[in-house]
Amino acid sequence: MTAKRSKLSGQAIRKLEGSLFIAPWFIGFLAFMAFPIGYSLYMSFHQVAIMSTGIEVNPVGLKHYKYILLENGDILYNSLFPFLRQSLFMIPIILIFSLLVAIMLNQKFPGRPLFRSIFFLPVIFTTGEVVREFMTQGEGELGFLQRYNIASLVSENLSAAWGGPIVAVMGSFVLILWYSGVQILIFLAGRQTIGASVYEAARIDGATPWEVFWKITLPGMTPFILLNLIYTTVDLFTFPTNPILSQVSSNNYGQSSALAWIYFVIILVFLGIALWVFQKVNKASGMGTG
Repeated sequence: MTAKRSKLSGQAIRKLEGSLFIAPWFIGFLAFMAFPIGYSLYMSFHQVAIMSTGIEVNPVGLKHYKYILLENGDILYNSLFPFLRQSLFMIPIILIFSLLVAIMLNQKFPGRPLFRSIFFLPVIFTTGEVVREFMTQGEGELGFLQRYNIASLVSENLSAAWGGPIVAVMGSFVLILWYSGVQILIFLAGRQTIGASVYEAARIDGATPWEVFWKITLPGMTPFILLNLIYTTVDLFTFPTNPILSQVSSNNYGQSSALAWIYFVIILVFLGIALWVFQKVNKASGMGTG
């Protein structure tokens, strides 16, 4: 009876700790975000006009949603589909790059704190306007791509539907990797949760570094790969150069609000598909943690 009471009290304590950790975000959400989000949904069903006397709101029902989804493809589809194709390449690139860098930064070598800072500083310093200016100047490209005219080779050998997104990814490759700082930090924290004794036992058994990576490191990092997949997907869909976000403006509050909510649903669907694919791959490879 005492053991059961202790177990219940332990569970209650953990729930209380979790509630305390999430409380600042929840309070901030209610105070600063709940009303704007709800009001944007309200505006998406209305025609909004800013008058000298205030805001004039006239109900239009699903007019904005029908216009965006069925009548004018330029608003959503012509920008969305190329961006989704880019995302299919950008997400694996960011995850693989972040995982490899995190594994290297976990090694013991002189100047390790400095290199960790170098990989994370771009996340702090690069704002949306800085990124746009860099991309306008072509600073995100890899030099050898222009030197060997790889972009032209891709465009000539692939259809425009896939060649264009791949060229766009190559054109901003460096900037994409700049945004990997948070992912590297998460993977680095995840790598340190795997005990050193596991690697020592593997070395004693004669396991090669390649076998250690596939049998110990990668399965142990599975939860953090999932976390980074979610974070990268959400971060990518709010990337400063996102073509959909550039169309959400103050010219037409009702239509822009409808576009934002449609885009929000698309993000949820894309994220759901990404999680489903991850679970299938994880199950097929036997890396699940149970």
